[in-house]
Amino acid sequence: MIITITVNGNKCQHEAPADVSLLHFLRDYLHLTGTKEGCGVGECGACSVLLDGKLVNSCLILAAQADGREVVTIEGIHAPDGGPNDLQQAFIDYGAVQCGFCTPGMILAGEALLRSNPRPTRMEIREGIAGNLCRCTGYQQIVDAIQATAEMRREKNLRG
Repeated sequence: MIITITVNGNKCQHEAPADVSLLHFLRDYLHLTGTKEGCGVGECGACSVLLDGKLVNSCLILAAQADGREVVTIEGIHAPDGGPNDLQQAFIDYGAVQCGFCTPGMILAGEALLRSNPRPTRMEIREGIAGNLCRCTGYQQIVDAIQATAEMRREKNLRG
């Protein structure tokens, strides 16, 4: 079947089997390999993407279900100059990036949270990333990075 989706602002059309997951469509057909396959059953969050602005596990969604919709992957998250955006830079600055396997999903979970709640508490941050597993950081640095980004964005918005 022909699947047409907008990925990171670009309309993409590709033929794929009806039973291919969104994860494999992104990786194998569109060659966007930043989205990782961890568990394949929706438990780890490594495959997280934004689908119409909502955080989803791309391993649990068929590509056909995304037909006509908008997807943002980690490749679509960046500063205007193409470098790391403020959240990605905070992950670097706070040591929230270690092996890097969970990082794309964590960044997308953080972005989804900050878009829906620009003033999250530490508990809300923990809840916002609860579907994403990290075996390296112990989560403290990730929570710190998301909290720092929320504060920076609030200050930036106050300054205009």
